Amino acid sequence: MPLTSTRTIFHVDMDAFYASIEQRDCCEYRGKPVIVGANPKGGRGRGVVAAASYEARSFGIHSAMPIGKAYRLCPDGIYLRGDMKKYVQESRRIMSILSSYTDLIECISIDEAFLDLSKLCRIEKGYELAIEIKDRIWRAENLCASIGIAPNKFLAKVASDLEKPNGLVVVLPGEEESFLSDLPIERLWGVGPKLADRFHKRGLHKIADLRQLGPSQLQFGKLGGRVAELARGIDQSEVLSGKDVKSIGREHTFMVDTADKGVIRETLLELSDVVAGRLRQHGLVAQTITLKFRDENFVTETRSKTLLHPVDDGREICQRIQGLLKRIETRGRSVRLLGVSVSRLGTCDTAEMQLSLFRHSKGDEKRKLLNSAIDQIGDRFGDQAITRASFMNSNRPDSAAVGRGKLRIQPIPLAGSARSKS
Repeated sequence: MPLTSTRTIFHVDMDAFYASIEQRDCCEYRGKPVIVGANPKGGRGRGVVAAASYEARSFGIHSAMPIGKAYRLCPDGIYLRGDMKKYVQESRRIMSILSSYTDLIECISIDEAFLDLSKLCRIEKGYELAIEIKDRIWRAENLCASIGIAPNKFLAKVASDLEKPNGLVVVLPGEEESFLSDLPIERLWGVGPKLADRFHKRGLHKIADLRQLGPSQLQFGKLGGRVAELARGIDQSEVLSGKDVKSIGREHTFMVDTADKGVIRETLLELSDVVAGRLRQHGLVAQTITLKFRDENFVTETRSKTLLHPVDDGREICQRIQGLLKRIETRGRSVRLLGVSVSRLGTCDTAEMQLSLFRHSKGDEKRKLLNSAIDQIGDRFGDQAITRASFMNSNRPDSAAVGRGKLRIQPIPLAGSARSKS
């Protein structure tokens, strides 16, 4: 479908998803501040808040806040480690409801998605359809969703965020600029704290203020033109279906900063296995691998490498990641967080054709059979049913905490930079 101003785009965003599920499933949690995330350990815990109920947010707690700070703000809150398996299953049921309306659905996280419903209704009729979707989710799962409706993804995302929880906001064609005018410039995709500070120093605080400037006056390259368009409510990006996955990744935050090479090596192998398993689960292979390294001072570095042959094997990914680690100066530094991600994804069928032109060995075939057996065992008996022997006697205090990982569908371009209350 051509990209025009007559598109009908929904952004469906579940309200305080993890915390709301816990409150639904335990009546004792209802009406109380619930914080899902790491163990706060009396304010000394590591890790971050994954989700906070709206009662917890009244204390100033929000997603991604250090868990220790959250505890200091609300020591009497209910702190839960959470159940990712339960949340994923819940997400699948909700996404199944959304998928019944259109194939053009872009899941940008476990609890939010864009839907292109242009073929189903005009924006003027979107309100009634949104009420139906919200009602179906409530009746099926007893959870609230907020929905934004607009001619494009950016406006729909902003709209869904304005009247949480249980919100419903419609932006009609022709109302784009007036809708945005009084909102802070931080609502624009791509405007983070540093860029916002630059604008503020020039006396620019609201989105309407940016319309005084042309792209050349914004003075930060191609992004300036993008921001100028968004300030006018212009966004031509398409809703990408699941087959447009851009990357798969997994990160791990250590309970205690470490410089132990054995612990680091083991964690990278476990992360690589997780990512490789997700690749195979979706029938994909990757050609670019990326290492993320964050030290005890929160200094973050990344290193990437594009491979000649695509991969979906954990040990092979880890070998490449170890090579990337050597390109980071680690002497005198402890690691707080490690991450492994892969991109430039393709299908297994395409990869097999390419590999057959260059190499094929009994070792490759044995590894493929082994990975297939591991995947089948994990699918049938759970993620912890089988593990590497080297992990069995691990000295890592938070071993087995990495988990199987999650699929990340990265919206393009610059999506997700807008602030969200979900």
